[in-house]
Amino acid sequence: MAATIAFRRSGIEVDLIDLDPDWRVYGAGITITGPTLRAFQRLGILEAVGEVGSFSDHVKFFDAAGNYLSSLDVPPLEDGIPGTGGILRPKLHKIMSDRTRASGADIRLGLTVADLAQDDDGVDVVFTDGSAGRYDLVVAADGSHSQMRERLFPAAPKLAFTGQGCWRMLAKRPEGVTSAEIYFGPDSLKVGFNPCSADSMYLFATVAMPGNPHVPDSQLMDGMRAILAPFGGRVAEIRDQLGEHSSINYRPLFAMLVAPPWNIGRVGMLGDAVHATTPHLASGAGISIEDGLVLAEEMVGAATIEAGWQAFTRRRWPRARLVVENSVEIGRLEQEGGNDAAIRDLMASSTRALAEAI
Repeated sequence: MAATIAFRRSGIEVDLIDLDPDWRVYGAGITITGPTLRAFQRLGILEAVGEVGSFSDHVKFFDAAGNYLSSLDVPPLEDGIPGTGGILRPKLHKIMSDRTRASGADIRLGLTVADLAQDDDGVDVVFTDGSAGRYDLVVAADGSHSQMRERLFPAAPKLAFTGQGCWRMLAKRPEGVTSAEIYFGPDSLKVGFNPCSADSMYLFATVAMPGNPHVPDSQLMDGMRAILAPFGGRVAEIRDQLGEHSSINYRPLFAMLVAPPWNIGRVGMLGDAVHATTPHLASGAGISIEDGLVLAEEMVGAATIEAGWQAFTRRRWPRARLVVENSVEIGRLEQEGGNDAAIRDLMASSTRALAEAI
């Protein structure tokens, strides 16, 4: 959607297809870092995000008992752009899909690519509904399980389990929770809150899950209670309110990084299709949105489609590599335990790097 909006702003015709006939999104809330907010501003949706999300300029830290330890200021990257924030994933999806529809793109749902063939002048695409089209450029943003990646680069790295899983749940936002809060528990266990609307927040915990066990829905409640058991303060209040109404989800964490090239001729990939990451730097969605902006910028200014892809990957590869590799490394340090100083240093250096211009 980010790529579509950016291309349409330059007057380029775009057909957007999605396999899901209902164009749905899954998940609870999403943390929005400063670089992601900057990308939203470039995309023209920052104001809309602020209307339904939550912005802040600091993060608070607490011990397991709920005692306040310190706070960290999160200054804005630019004037008019908040420091950090959160939003419900369905709300962000609606903002972006509404803007995509308004852009004038031709949106077709419930289909994907059945076959394609390219020559020097374009790409012929046959879709699974039997229709066909010819295009100057084909962009695959089909996620970490990308079928286009399998088609273009069958020898590319596969998704790898990182040893951890992320537990999340939505909860009513308690009075006094005005920013993200991180609680430090035993054995490097951390639980966090992040406001994502005027009256709601999401709780998250990244937990070691050796062997990648399947967690059925019937075990989510007990699993969350066990994770939150060592904590007091607000975390305990949320734990004591768990019930059938609680929206809890669990996802094992996988990562994958494809080294350039990310294209063959006129057909290429961006986003999770080439750099799927874990949530440790809260940057997976953000760098994917940046991908869309940068691809449109490079293609519009390029002499050829191939030159545009090459310029795009030159700009995006170092940033994507930093996010994936450093996120995975933070997860590894967490699983080893006792590496809080190293984790803080790696997060700080990553934050500084991501604050640089895209």
